[in-house]
Amino acid sequence: MPELPEVETTRRGIAPHVEGREIVEAIVRQPRLRVPVPEDFIDRLVGSRIGSIARRAKYLLLSIEGGCEEEGAGTLIWHLGMSGSLRIARLGELPKKHDHVDLVFDDGAILRYHDPRRFGFVDWLAGSAERDPRLANLGPEPLSDAFDGERLYRLSRGRRMAVKPFLMDNAVVVGVGNIYASEALFLAGIDPRRAAGRISLERYARLAAAVREVLAAAITQGGTTLRDFVSGTGEPGYFKQRLNVYGRHGQGCRRCNGELRLVTLGQRASVFCPICQK
Repeated sequence: MPELPEVETTRRGIAPHVEGREIVEAIVRQPRLRVPVPEDFIDRLVGSRIGSIARRAKYLLLSIEGGCEEEGAGTLIWHLGMSGSLRIARLGELPKKHDHVDLVFDDGAILRYHDPRRFGFVDWLAGSAERDPRLANLGPEPLSDAFDGERLYRLSRGRRMAVKPFLMDNAVVVGVGNIYASEALFLAGIDPRRAAGRISLERYARLAAAVREVLAAAITQGGTTLRDFVSGTGEPGYFKQRLNVYGRHGQGCRRCNGELRLVTLGQRASVFCPICQK
């Protein structure tokens, strides 16, 4: 599944090609996504202009200015699901299987949504996006000043759940998925099985710093290449070359050369070093 760095890489990749551009055509080849494409999708968008593209957690938010209808202004909320991607194509490039939605712009660029599993969606939001229930109760962004070790420590008091699923809770902090939670816990030296409520403020400060470090590095390197992910311009990510634990169970730890172990926490596979992580 594309995680926060992959979504941010997509945002940065497509923004220069679509911000400020007029939508001259909208094509929906497959409306039956996880959330059905709105019936008035085409009518709302043709003749409108993309303002800015923002990201909130793993959602992309495309502000829409004007349009064919007076109430055309609003926001497109886009989620890539398990295997979705947004890429820039050009007029004349034939769509492939699973290319479900196109936005065609006045300069010939096409924003093309590809999703083999159809677990993603694009939806229309009228008014403020922050009031949408999918966004309203999310925690802070992990690279913002609102996220720190004190927040983790405060919210974890009395919690018996393991620290890894606690860190992956979007009400605690958004966008720290399975890959990057595993990597941050390794950098901080924390066993992912440890009860969240039994970790000190000092260790949570190290964990928050590790989350920032691993996410910033992944964004810089274009995300992590898994089976399906490519950036908005069609390039793969390269952070996978630097993974310390994720996907490496049974191999040697890069620090101590001890064997990495695999456990299941919150129905997700978790790899850690039993020597380096306590």
